[in-house]
Amino acid sequence: MSKLLLTLETIHKAFGGKPVIDNVSLSLHQGEITTLIGPNGAGKSTLAKIILGLIKPDSGLRKTNPDIRIGYMPQKITIDPTLPISTLRFLQLANASQTACHEVLKSMDIGHLAKTPIQNLSGGELQRALLARAILRKPNLLVLDEPVQGVDINGQNALYQMINSLAKSLNCAVLMVSHDLHLVMSATDQVICLNRHICCQGHPEQVTQDPAFIDIFGHTTAIYSHHHDHDHNLHGEILDETTHAHRDDCDHD
Repeated sequence: MSKLLLTLETIHKAFGGKPVIDNVSLSLHQGEITTLIGPNGAGKSTLAKIILGLIKPDSGLRKTNPDIRIGYMPQKITIDPTLPISTLRFLQLANASQTACHEVLKSMDIGHLAKTPIQNLSGGELQRALLARAILRKPNLLVLDEPVQGVDINGQNALYQMINSLAKSLNCAVLMVSHDLHLVMSATDQVICLNRHICCQGHPEQVTQDPAFIDIFGHTTAIYSHHHDHDHNLHGEILDETTHAHRDDCDHD
């Protein structure tokens, strides 16, 4: 049984008398990827902040394992364009050594960008830099808010594969907040559909057939199930490593 890192029990939160989170309970286990989805205004960001410990619920319990170490990747950052700060220096602001920062940048395949001003990074490069900063201290819970924001389709696939690899190599729990239903469904172990309360939750294929999910999102396109040991083309087809030919061994509904 994987280690339980964090639980929420019957969490309620309101702002200005308006309920934002109502009766939410969940558990996050080491080694599992959980994706939080829901429409705008569903309370996803508020729930993520409660999980991070940034805000307190009005009622209910937040319980954490004593050994928990949390890494956080925000949806976006705003840096003054006139501020002279390199990608390496940006990571060092997390009180990490230069050696550790170089190593984590290399692990994200952006080691060659260490001296590049962070404002000059492309969308995909910036997301990798933010992810690198989040894993500097080797967290066992990684919270990612829209991790593929501003990234093209090929970059999104690569980032999701990287997140899956990190979950295994760090043996950490991953909580992703995402609107990207199709791609994220093939990159997660469980889905929690939130609309102030938890409408449904479970494995991706199970959730997409739930009436509560369909009521919010409608019927989605095919969901591809795989073990992240191969690449897909733009149509979701598997590419052979040597010939990039289509193979028919990917299960889909």
